Amino acid sequence: MRRELLLLREMRDAAVAIRELVGDRDAEQVELDAMRRSALLWHFTVLGEAASQVRQGTKNAHPDIAWRAATRLRNRIVHGYWNIDVETLVGTASEDLPRMIAQLEDAIAALMGPE
Repeated sequence: MRRELLLLREMRDAAVAIRELVGDRDAEQVELDAMRRSALLWHFTVLGEAASQVRQGTKNAHPDIAWRAATRLRNRIVHGYWNIDVETLVGTASEDLPRMIAQLEDAIAALMGPE
């Protein structure tokens, strides 16, 4: 269970970092800021790698979390980094990650149990 908590927290922290990196910037602004773009790619990679290592039982307990999508995006970044669509990354950060962060918080709380 400790490993699961670490992975879920890593996912949450990466998602929060992505949200902060994007903020209210559009894809063009992110694309022009090489350091920000690199950090964004790194955190999406961490998010997807952690998602790929979460046990199936935990995934089954929280089926609304986009486990596969996070892992697929990670694979796309790692294996095709020269052709990454920053607009997709920014859209994902803005549209999908707020909900994922809330879902991860719920999953973390569920694994921790009552205090």
